[in-house]
Amino acid sequence: MIVPSIDIVGGRAVQLVGGETLSVDAGNPKPLMDRFSVVGEVAVIDIDAARGDSNNVAVIADLCTLGRVRVGGGIRDIDTALSWLDTGADKIIVGTAATPAFLEELPRERVIVALDARDGAVVTHGWRKQTDRPLIDSVAELSDLCGGFLVTFVEREGRLEGTDMALAEQVIAAAGDASVTIAGGITTTDEIAALDLLGADAQVGMALYTEQLSLADAMAAPLVSDRSDGLWPTIVADESGVALGLAWSDAESLTRAIETRTGIYHSRTRGLWQKGASSGATQRLLRIDVDCDRDALRFMVEQNEPGFCHTGTRTCFGDDGGIGRLARRIETIRRERPSGSNTVALFDDDRLLANKLLEEAGELVAATTTREVLHETADLIYFTLAKAVASGVSIRAIETELDAREQRITRRPMTSKEIT
Repeated sequence: MIVPSIDIVGGRAVQLVGGETLSVDAGNPKPLMDRFSVVGEVAVIDIDAARGDSNNVAVIADLCTLGRVRVGGGIRDIDTALSWLDTGADKIIVGTAATPAFLEELPRERVIVALDARDGAVVTHGWRKQTDRPLIDSVAELSDLCGGFLVTFVEREGRLEGTDMALAEQVIAAAGDASVTIAGGITTTDEIAALDLLGADAQVGMALYTEQLSLADAMAAPLVSDRSDGLWPTIVADESGVALGLAWSDAESLTRAIETRTGIYHSRTRGLWQKGASSGATQRLLRIDVDCDRDALRFMVEQNEPGFCHTGTRTCFGDDGGIGRLARRIETIRRERPSGSNTVALFDDDRLLANKLLEEAGELVAATTTREVLHETADLIYFTLAKAVASGVSIRAIETELDAREQRITRRPMTSKEIT
């Protein structure tokens, strides 16, 4: 699959030829992150930190809040590695510091070892120092200690001349069960598809920046279909992963969906179809996932009312339930303010809401039976969601925060404050 790349120098997104010569200055990296994150993980490399010149920590930490990020560049000690994992990086990319002793201190599945090579031999110090260490030997030595490798063919990086498929195949064989991402010179969908068949992802920067390769074409490159019409079944899900229904995609609809960040599909009767164009039940496209067999898609969307189904329900399987439904109901009440609503009273009286939260929390603490705990938990969730909605905090934001906390390596001790 495609892994878009953003290199950062002086707080700006750039592309360098051979790691040295500035070719593209794309400015603020946030629009690029927003654009690229729809297709999955994005590699963000701190070139300044890799060179030891300075760093772009604040800029990259901000990007980590916008999507799934692999952070690399200048990670040379355990404290820095753990800091990035705690900050929100899905994975870290470790270069010259990736010794066996270093890697043993980190969670294997979240570490990618970056090996830069020129003509089959490893280069270091921001591609400036040539070694006589064969690339394949380095991969084999570290394959049991990391979750993946990022291998850059430096002599091809930024030159749009294609990548070295024969060497890539050797790298994949040496990596064992560790994943492999290849960078350097990748410019065509055929290369992305060929690498995917071999078992590797393709990290692409320059070709995307210069629009020699479109993001949609890059994502679609490995996709297959067993249907005569070539369509891909597309599960449409909300922010929490709840299935709203089934649609179909083709190359045209996928391109339009990615370009516009909206729910656009292929209707087998009408052709190109934008969900909600006539009903108002539009969708904001958050992310597209590809299944393991490369023959189905999942669109994660923000679904506007009344819902995905033409019958007016939120899903094509009927109305959904649970905490997500409750949060949406509370948001509707906040917006429409129906007369006589107790929830509206909570929005109008901060002290009342605060007192109810404290009251329900105390009752949950005091609960002893299973039924009491169930009842008081439900009460507390309701009032907690009322507080969240009143403060502009969405269920998606809460879930994202919880996911981020799960990813943290450093844990604070479980202590308590005195209750007064």
